[in-house]
Amino acid sequence: MARQRYAVELKQSARKELERLPSGIIARIVAKLESLEVDPRPAGCKKLKGGDGEYRVRVGDFRIVYVIDDFRVIVTITRIRNRKDVYE
Repeated sequence: MARQRYAVELKQSARKELERLPSGIIARIVAKLESLEVDPRPAGCKKLKGGDGEYRVRVGDFRIVYVIDDFRVIVTITRIRNRKDVYE
C-alpha cells in the first residue's frame, strides 16, 4: 500500500524567515521540507514539549518547527530559525 503524501504549507512568517537565509542553507532546508511530504516524522525529529503538538527537525544549525495534521494530511511549517533563536 502506497503511503499518502502530505502537503507542506509554510506560514507567511516561516516563508519570510526562509527567504532571509543564505542560499546554501535555503537549498538544504527546501530538500528537508520536500522530504516531510513523504515522512512527516523522520528519524531525528523531536516532539516539542508544550501544548501545540509541534515537532522539530534539524538542518545544520537551523531548526524547522512544524505541526502535523494527520486528518487533513498537511504539515504546517511555523518557524525556521537558527537554533539559538528558535525556542523564544
